[in-house]
Amino acid sequence: MSNPPWSQELLEKSDLITPMAIRVAATLGLSDHMAAGAVTIEALAREADVDAIALGRLLGHLVNAGIYRRIPDGAYEPTDLGALLRDDVPQSGRDWLRLDGPTGRGEAAVFRLLDAVRSGGPVYSALYGQEFWTDVEADGALAEAFARRMAASMRWVVPELLAQGDWQSVRHVVDVGGGSGDLLAAVVDATPGAQGTLIDLEAPAAAAERDFADAGLQERCRAVVGSFFDPLPADGDVYLLSNVLLNWPDDRAAEVLRRCAEAVRPGGRVMILEGLLDVQTDQTDLDLRMLIYLGGRMRTTEQLRELAAGAGLALRRVVGLGPVRSLVELTRA
Repeated sequence: MSNPPWSQELLEKSDLITPMAIRVAATLGLSDHMAAGAVTIEALAREADVDAIALGRLLGHLVNAGIYRRIPDGAYEPTDLGALLRDDVPQSGRDWLRLDGPTGRGEAAVFRLLDAVRSGGPVYSALYGQEFWTDVEADGALAEAFARRMAASMRWVVPELLAQGDWQSVRHVVDVGGGSGDLLAAVVDATPGAQGTLIDLEAPAAAAERDFADAGLQERCRAVVGSFFDPLPADGDVYLLSNVLLNWPDDRAAEVLRRCAEAVRPGGRVMILEGLLDVQTDQTDLDLRMLIYLGGRMRTTEQLRELAAGAGLALRRVVGLGPVRSLVELTRA
């Protein structure tokens, strides 16, 4: 007897094997090993240093899932979807999915979602022995991978931000928690006469300095090592917060906003770039990830307005920048 349609749909939505199998393929670099052409199980097992029989079983499932295809001579090659697991393609998903990267490690904590729902707090440290940011900062490779992932995610937002941000009169941009500096570099490069200051922890700040030099912007952009919970560089025209507030619960997010309110010059703006649950309505999965990883949360426009008001800031406007992020502009109240 076959399962009724509703039962099959529920099973498909709750499947764990396929998502994990794809992540294992990303971690092992299977699609990279196939970059030069189709590869046999035996050769692929040697390249990836795994058991050939188990690898064959993994690939068998990933063929059914549409990630790879088996050609008549028994070798395997990626489909168009599987090719997105290669490192060298423009829209690669490998950094996001690999289990030994920062996001992949966070995804493993999803299995403790029940604990997060019961406690209302993050569960990452229960799995790894330390909080997410401490874990990432303790490993240079993890920190670099995370910064690279965040930079890649911002490339699609930069043109819209430049079009919507009203940059003509801006002379000093402060990127708060700016990671490797790609966003700040793009804004400063597109804004004649503007200077940029990035503030972040040691590893991303060092990466940002290198990137500024590579972009020929070392005379216009600088990176400062510090915490956004401490006083910020003062008198900026714009303070950028890209995917910062959602990492923190309300009390800590309010502290960041207060630091921006203290530092921004009169007439200046605080620009928040992150998803809003009432604008990017399909981002509920990210909201749960923020709970699991960090104890943070996504917010609605009204929740962000209230948070800003408590920090002495007033909401000026909200502009949707696509399916993932909105631009929220704040000014001193």
